[in-house]
Amino acid sequence: MNGIIIIDKPSGFTSFDAVAVVRKCLGERKTGHTGTLDPMATGVLPILLGCATKAQSLLPDSGKEYEAEFKLGITTDTLDVTGKILTRQNSDITAEQINAVLPNFRGNIMQVPPMYSAVSKNGVRLYELARKGIETEREARPITVHSLELLSFDEQDQCGKLKIMCSKGTYVRVICDDIGKLLGCGCVLTSLRRTYACGYTLENAVDIDTLRRLSAEGGIEKYIKSVDSIFREYDSVNVTEKQAVRFNNGGALSLSLLNGLKSEDDGVLYRVYGGNTFLGLGVVNSEKGELAVKKRFVSE
Repeated sequence: MNGIIIIDKPSGFTSFDAVAVVRKCLGERKTGHTGTLDPMATGVLPILLGCATKAQSLLPDSGKEYEAEFKLGITTDTLDVTGKILTRQNSDITAEQINAVLPNFRGNIMQVPPMYSAVSKNGVRLYELARKGIETEREARPITVHSLELLSFDEQDQCGKLKIMCSKGTYVRVICDDIGKLLGCGCVLTSLRRTYACGYTLENAVDIDTLRRLSAEGGIEKYIKSVDSIFREYDSVNVTEKQAVRFNNGGALSLSLLNGLKSEDDGVLYRVYGGNTFLGLGVVNSEKGELAVKKRFVSE
């Protein structure tokens, strides 16, 4: 089975747990996810099937969208409610005060990854050090927050919800923690739901219970997306039958013989089709005047 299935991951599942359920339900040995979600997080988790697993290292950074619930007045060692409480204090922050600090977290910013994360330092995962009570220096990394807005806030409970569209590698719990620091009261992430990833939304997703039911009854095929759908942000080019054979054999195609190319700039990627069949990704080599094979996706 080749394609992509979008799972609405439940809380308490790791991304690997979700992959294991998909593998069992669909009987597809070759599976892989497109990026981890913390166990407490829910929502969009695209899982690659069959030859689609070849896309894992080629995924475009189309951004991810989350709805994040938070509570002011608390800090924990994990920056979310699953951790050990470090501080607790009364807070009387208003929605206006929160909105006043949000511009600090929009656009291109630097973010220090949390200790409880899968980031490696000197070959060791940070969470492994954190579990031993060791805290080490972490270098700030560039991220992009395309949008950040306060959806709701209860001033009595000091709880609210944020909507954030950001680049991969962004830690939403760090944003919440940093907001709490700016407000001077502390803040923890209480729930996280991913609503968009890799171009897919919750409307495209299937929950685990439905997946299990449909795997027994039939009908799961309607949730399987085509392999090329994950690359839809790239322009496409359709080639002749002879060119398709050459491409499938690993041969580059002359740019001068291809119709419909929007750009011949070096490094530009194209979805390559032979008729209605998705063959793979081609990359422009402007020096040689060729569209070289980046990755083939035709089933062997």
